[in-house]
Amino acid sequence: MPSDRRHFLKTASLFTLGAGAGAQEVPQILPGRPKTGLRIESVEFAFEDFKYRAPYKFGGTAVDRVTLLNVTVRVSTPDGKSAKGFGSMPMGNIWSFPSKTMSYETTLGAMRELAKRIAKITGDFKETAHPIEINHVLEPDYLKAAADVSKELGLAEPIPKLCTQVTASPFDAALHDAFGKVLGLNCYETYSSELMGQDLSRYLNADFKGESLAKYVTPKPRDWIWLFHSVGGLDPVTRGELKEPVNDDMPETLADWIKRDGLQRIKIKLQGENLEWDINRTVMIDRVAREARPDAEWKYCCDFNEHCPDVNYLLEFLRKVKEQSPQGFESILYLEQPTKRDLRADRSNLMHEAAKLRPVVIDESLTDLENLMLARDMGYSGACLKACKGQSHAMLMAAAGQKYGMFLCVQDLTCPGASFVHSAGIASHVPGLSTIEGNARQYVPSANVGWVDKFPGLFETRDGKLATKQLDKPGLGAVG
Repeated sequence: MPSDRRHFLKTASLFTLGAGAGAQEVPQILPGRPKTGLRIESVEFAFEDFKYRAPYKFGGTAVDRVTLLNVTVRVSTPDGKSAKGFGSMPMGNIWSFPSKTMSYETTLGAMRELAKRIAKITGDFKETAHPIEINHVLEPDYLKAAADVSKELGLAEPIPKLCTQVTASPFDAALHDAFGKVLGLNCYETYSSELMGQDLSRYLNADFKGESLAKYVTPKPRDWIWLFHSVGGLDPVTRGELKEPVNDDMPETLADWIKRDGLQRIKIKLQGENLEWDINRTVMIDRVAREARPDAEWKYCCDFNEHCPDVNYLLEFLRKVKEQSPQGFESILYLEQPTKRDLRADRSNLMHEAAKLRPVVIDESLTDLENLMLARDMGYSGACLKACKGQSHAMLMAAAGQKYGMFLCVQDLTCPGASFVHSAGIASHVPGLSTIEGNARQYVPSANVGWVDKFPGLFETRDGKLATKQLDKPGLGAVG
């Protein structure tokens, strides 16, 4: 083993992984090797900035811009083949690194610096392995780099694991994309035990002994999936709420969006701190939706973005919505991340009673299997898969969620362009999923320029559905 690799393993093994997890030994490449694998030859990255057409408010904060992290990797295989892979993801610092003490520029700057460190760590890795194995081995070093950046920049709060995963996700995506391309396969065809070289117990737990990831994904995408349209905290639902029209020839109110796009699925962003507002908002959205399209089979996701104090808030919310709008209550498909993401901070805040009524899904809390299992113990019955946490992470959590009989959904991080192709790929290849959030078309359509024509029916809809049959090209299918 090269001396620099020994140094990596020695120093990274001292890093504590996850709150309450204790010090863990850094994973090493196991002797059992896949029949093929990739070797990283080079890593390049760049940032791209876009302004929103209108602010998107969630979790008490309004976002009006996005920085994309675009990554290109060049890889080779033992038999001499080579290919380039591409990954892209919004930095999403407001969501992944929320702070009441640091500015947007400070947290974004920390992510930019972390991206540089992750690029070097990834580029310096010279083992030949499957992308999931590479991410498994390198994640501890990514987390150590985040701790180093936090210390060196003197951040008031350290970079969280979730934020590290978001920053690393386009590097991971680029590797999956490259591996598929070098083999001439869609990346969902590269998850066999023959190509991975290890069973799932390597990455999850003993319950997965002898199992292949291929068991939990489909090699071909489904033809279409439902689009969840987001209604942010500032979005005008009625014409009377439209105070400052954008006047860009796009829909301005919820009714306008429904009529233009034929919507039947809505994600409702709620406050979690104002019960009356949350109830009235949900009932009003249901009324406007049914008036705009009375023939639709409406389904809603109610997203509280961690702000509910406890399960009693949820139960009262559901009771009042049912009382005021029985149809609206029946249309609620699931409840997303009602309480704070740090589940260990309040282990008594259980969700069992709410989960009897509707699936209660973790999103921000889902950073690893340990948190998934903790959430299940606390009454959560579902999990949200996101491309922004990494393709490797999404695939492993998809397997775990199915294994343990959990409700699964796919949401995005206002993902435009290649990142949305990536997200839609997850939604169309994981069994049991049939919906996806896709709100870049609402808030930052400028970042989708060039993609609309390349993927007909994926970035725009007129029937409330997205065309995903086309997501069967080599790699992640976003670029050639």
